[in-house]
Amino acid sequence: MKFAIVDGNKTEATKGAKGFCCSCGSELVAKCGEIKVNHWAHKGNRNCDPWWENETDWHRSWKGQFPTDWQEVIQFDDSGEKHIADVKTESGWVLEFQHSYLMPEERRSRNTFYSNLIWIVDGTRRKTDKLQFEKAIKESTVKSDHPPLLLLRVLFPEECRLLKEWLDSNVLVFFDFQKTKEKKQSMLWFLFPKIATNDAYIMSFPRQLFIEMHNKNKFDEMVKNTISPIQKMLEEDIQMKRERIEYGQTNRVSLFDQYLANKRRRQKRF
Repeated sequence: MKFAIVDGNKTEATKGAKGFCCSCGSELVAKCGEIKVNHWAHKGNRNCDPWWENETDWHRSWKGQFPTDWQEVIQFDDSGEKHIADVKTESGWVLEFQHSYLMPEERRSRNTFYSNLIWIVDGTRRKTDKLQFEKAIKESTVKSDHPPLLLLRVLFPEECRLLKEWLDSNVLVFFDFQKTKEKKQSMLWFLFPKIATNDAYIMSFPRQLFIEMHNKNKFDEMVKNTISPIQKMLEEDIQMKRERIEYGQTNRVSLFDQYLANKRRRQKRF
């Protein structure tokens, strides 16, 4: 854990400090060394949240992009089950930063437990992931290229282990390939929730824009005005293509192409 309650305040671990767990109230001890990032731990080997995992520098760096009050927020469901969200924004988005491999069963449990969940997945954990992802991008079909957003259709997602693991997700997933110490502006890659095909659709998304939109409570606008309309158009476009094949109509303009054309017209007016 990054925080414990010390004298009534959320406090980061320092050598020799003692505090109390914000979730279960038990005593925590500060673990401060040279190998792992400074953190709080329960005495013994117990942990009050079975979903909790040891944090990396990457994990801690992401948390630090958001206000302290948003970090490590306890969440309950109707049955009383509780877990600690990495970050919960003022707008109600839960951000989970995932470095280690996650069993599909646990991932589905978290998807169900948290409302408005967004996964940010560390794409640098395995050496082959970035190479496979870059290969998938090169072999993709460009659906739209309007900077800073690039929308691609990945034809063979099963050849990229990272995409294969997350393709069936029904919540928002972003892949992060920037290493912790890199300071240059980088792109996240957004994986659209599962569409009823074997393809995957991904979109580039500026890392700093993602952070700013959450800190300014404007991410809902991005979902409403960009992500949701594109998702809907992709699904309708796929359905239209199926109907064209079935009825032998191959020359009609797709709904997604119509959407892009109308969007370009609106932009030219302004």
